[in-house]
Amino acid sequence: MNSDSFRNRRNGFETMDGGQSGGSQKKNPSGKIIGIAAAVLVLAILALNSTYEIKEQEQAVLITLGKAQAVSEPGLHFKIPFIQQVRKVNTTIQGFAIGYNTESEEVDEDESLMITSDFNFIDVDFYVEYRYSDPVKALYASRAPLDILRNISQSCIRTVIGSYPVDDVLTTGKNEIQASIKEMILGRLEEQDIGIQLVNITIQDSEPPTIEVMEAFKAVETAKQGKETALNNANKYRNEQLPSAQAKADGIIKDAEARKTERINEATAQVARFNSMYQEYIKNPAVTRQRMFYEAMEDVLPDLKVIIESPNGNMQTIYPIESFTGTRDADEEDAQQQTSGHSAGQGGSSAPADDEEELPAD
Repeated sequence: MNSDSFRNRRNGFETMDGGQSGGSQKKNPSGKIIGIAAAVLVLAILALNSTYEIKEQEQAVLITLGKAQAVSEPGLHFKIPFIQQVRKVNTTIQGFAIGYNTESEEVDEDESLMITSDFNFIDVDFYVEYRYSDPVKALYASRAPLDILRNISQSCIRTVIGSYPVDDVLTTGKNEIQASIKEMILGRLEEQDIGIQLVNITIQDSEPPTIEVMEAFKAVETAKQGKETALNNANKYRNEQLPSAQAKADGIIKDAEARKTERINEATAQVARFNSMYQEYIKNPAVTRQRMFYEAMEDVLPDLKVIIESPNGNMQTIYPIESFTGTRDADEEDAQQQTSGHSAGQGGSSAPADDEEELPAD
């Protein structure tokens, strides 16, 4: 029937139903195109929602029906559309200021004004550096982890600043104060466990709150610098003088040691001489004693002449001092002559040799 209708239309004739029976078999092509476009759109949406990318400085939290799981590997990842959701967390080191505004550089006195242990007011500015260590806890352990970190930091800062005098806060105690604050904040963050890690906290600036106090502190700092300069100059002078003084002391010690050795050697020689003289004295005490007397007189009075007087008052011989410096035999002979003459004058009495004669010298 379709073929008949086609031939009739080609020959210029129409069918009895006016050509309506053949047209009912045709389909509408626009509906098919719309369906294909809708299917492509749905597939595109599904494709876009099924992948996500993690950069090097990010971590992601994959949420599957309310259950969170951390994804830390960078690159392209897949997820189930409309069932799994992804939230990304920046894991780079970030920071915020306490005591001033980083954009306008204006001081926030509510945060910066503090009191020290010696009851002085001071403005101190800090900068806190942090990073997210656990993205799951950072998103779900607390509602506002940064606010918690800021409050903990302010509390620890005021506690530590309140335990130091103002001079330490302004000058030499900054490093110690920063270390104490950091340690305290780390302990508090470990207790809270909110997925944020403190990297560092530094003092940006510390100064008195008013101009008058600032000028007074500047004067104190100038005096301290003058003190340090004077101490450095004194140490320099000491370092210059110590070597010369040490050299002089070493010279004196060496001279004293040399004199000590000399005196010891001299004393040793005198002892040896005395011992040798004592040995001779034991052999002949009278002659040795006289010889020692004459030698002593020669040293004390080198120009003296000795006159020997016998016990009866007669002068027998006048001896010059040189005659007693001869040999030992001449001295012994003279002593024997004097001893014999004294014995004849006393009628042959036998007195001890030590009391036989007196030897006064004029």
